[in-house]
Amino acid sequence: MADKKIPEVVLNSGKKIPTIGFGTGSTPPQQTLLDAIEIGYRHFDTAALYNTEEPLGQAVSKALDLGLVKNRDELFITSKLWCTDAHHDLVLPALKTTLKKLGLEYVDLYLIHWPVRFKQDVEGLNFKSEDIIPFDIKGTWEAMEECYRLGLAKSIGVSNFGIKKLSTLLENAKIPPAVNQVEMNPLWQQGKLREFCKQKGIHVSAWSPLGGYNLSWGSSAVMENSVLHEIAEARKKSVAQVQLINSLNFRKSYIYYYIEMTVTLKFLIMQIALRWIYEQGVTPIVKSFNKERMKKNTEIFDWELNQEDLDKINQIPQCRFQKAEMFVSENGPYKSLEELWDDDV
Repeated sequence: MADKKIPEVVLNSGKKIPTIGFGTGSTPPQQTLLDAIEIGYRHFDTAALYNTEEPLGQAVSKALDLGLVKNRDELFITSKLWCTDAHHDLVLPALKTTLKKLGLEYVDLYLIHWPVRFKQDVEGLNFKSEDIIPFDIKGTWEAMEECYRLGLAKSIGVSNFGIKKLSTLLENAKIPPAVNQVEMNPLWQQGKLREFCKQKGIHVSAWSPLGGYNLSWGSSAVMENSVLHEIAEARKKSVAQVQLINSLNFRKSYIYYYIEMTVTLKFLIMQIALRWIYEQGVTPIVKSFNKERMKKNTEIFDWELNQEDLDKINQIPQCRFQKAEMFVSENGPYKSLEELWDDDV
């Protein structure tokens, strides 16, 4: 079992959410999920679109059988409503399907995946522009609130909502969203949106905290950013010096080999990006099937970025990597990226 527990924060629903999540945007092997639990991950993020709800549920059951966790309540499971079910009458049946696939009685967090609605016969992302139909924020959110009242979702929220859409939702909501999960990393910092969510008591969660690194739609821009490289190089020297001092008394012949193998620039850049997100009060959702990277991604809680580092990161030019042009159509509800993203492009 993990030696250190990942910190938690309290949502406006009163429920606690671990401050780093494990993403399942592509199907991880069951052993990877079990390794993640053993390392210390307690927050797992899935969605109807990902087709990973069933494998995640099986891994949770296996973890309980193996004693990696004592009970279901130790885990925080997030899933998301897909666009074909973004309608008042379809939300509750969709969540019940999700729960059946997970083999659970409830999810800890249920999100509207996008402020977009498709015709019901659309499968996954196989849609045409005419398949995008008007999205009823008020009616869909009312059904999300019913899921909460029934205890099927302990917290409810949204994903990929801008300030205007959140404002519309809040005007009609009896239960405010607990979370807004959005793309966020040092190269797309979401400053205005984060400030709005802070004022409204909405916790922000960050998907793509490394810019979609190694994903088909993503970019290596975060990992190759010169500012993050500079900060990582400085931290690499600092960590190496500490390791050198600690190792002098017992491994003189392997000092340099030890330092080279344990202090890598790539890991440090990842950690700096994740630490920066954490210091903004945001929960990153990480995704790696490499056990060493999985461990390194959790090693962000016992150190801090200094003010000089933060100032440098704040000056990085901004770029949204996932623009989601596929949701924009001349005949659809969003006729431009500005409309989709509430002018924040």
